[in-house]
Amino acid sequence: MREYVVETTNLTKEFKSTIAVKDVDLRIPKGAIYGFLGPNGAGKTTAIKLLLGLIQETNGSISIFGEDLKKARIKILQKVGALVEAPSYYDHLTARENLEILRVLLQVPKNKIDEVLSIVKLEKDANRAVKSYSLGMKQRLGIAAALIGNPELLILDEPTNGLDPSGIIEIRELIKTLPRQYGITVLVSSHLLSEVDQMATEVGIISKGSLIFQDSIEILRKKSVSRIMIRTNHNEFAQKILACQDCNVNMEGEYITFPSNEDKEISKIIKNLIAKNVDIYRVEEAKSSLESIFLEMTKEDNSL
Repeated sequence: MREYVVETTNLTKEFKSTIAVKDVDLRIPKGAIYGFLGPNGAGKTTAIKLLLGLIQETNGSISIFGEDLKKARIKILQKVGALVEAPSYYDHLTARENLEILRVLLQVPKNKIDEVLSIVKLEKDANRAVKSYSLGMKQRLGIAAALIGNPELLILDEPTNGLDPSGIIEIRELIKTLPRQYGITVLVSSHLLSEVDQMATEVGIISKGSLIFQDSIEILRKKSVSRIMIRTNHNEFAQKILACQDCNVNMEGEYITFPSNEDKEISKIIKNLIAKNVDIYRVEEAKSSLESIFLEMTKEDNSL
């Protein structure tokens, strides 16, 4: 049986007449990188603020580390690190000086500063004023600040927002090391499926405040339907031949297409076309991208 670090039941948050989060049942397994996906305004940040006790839920319950957040908020949050919206720091101070302030507040050993600087790869720049840092370096410092209290759960809200490609790669690779090397469970929110696809083990998709998908990244990938595309010298004739073989054939521009099948079946189809004197110019396999699946799931009717 899986152990869940975070479990919510019917989690709901209303602001006046607006429902920002509606009946959300999150299940975040221990040791996972949980990609929390949704379009901007879908309710991701509101849900994260609820998990951190920054705002009060209208309805439902939150359990973290097996304890009710309402009853054991201080105890729970001592084991949680977070970076929400943007990192906070004193830009005239160095990274080391910023972390020293947190270290004293959290009463952790001095050597913890060097440890978190090493994790986020800021050792060489630790004594530079933060105002001279790139945006990616500031994000890494924000993650270092979230790690200094030895968290078992790390919550990151859009950590790659506004970064250039190299900064995005830096943060992504850093996040991937945390469960593997340090045993930290990570919840990372994003509106970019391509980013989550490259680092998450579990995915939850929220749209208009409702959780519309939650499972492993592998299950989401299986929703990517593939099809075979063939271009011939006589597509209309080829389409009639395949239709007679009970093949679900469609025309797409210069190609005839049909659902992907076993290799032997595809080989049989091609042999039959050649036997009917159809010249085959191209045979390709095309898959629906995860991005297109995500857009389909989060469109107006939430059809998946």
